Amino acid sequence: MPVQEAPDLLTTKELAAYLRKPVATVRGWRYRKVGPVGFRLGREVVYRRTTVDAWLGERERETA
Repeated sequence: MPVQEAPDLLTTKELAAYLRKPVATVRGWRYRKVGPVGFRLGREVVYRRTTVDAWLGERERETA
């Protein structure tokens, strides 16, 4: 069975699981504009994995 790559676009629920945070926290970050930048794709908000990883890198540098 081939290994599946991680998707480039994450839903809010997938992002919450990836970051090990509650969905409500991720939604709050979006509302307050302090989390990774997402965008609407139809009815869902999605996040590019590269954007999320860059946002995590910024957080890492700020606390180092």
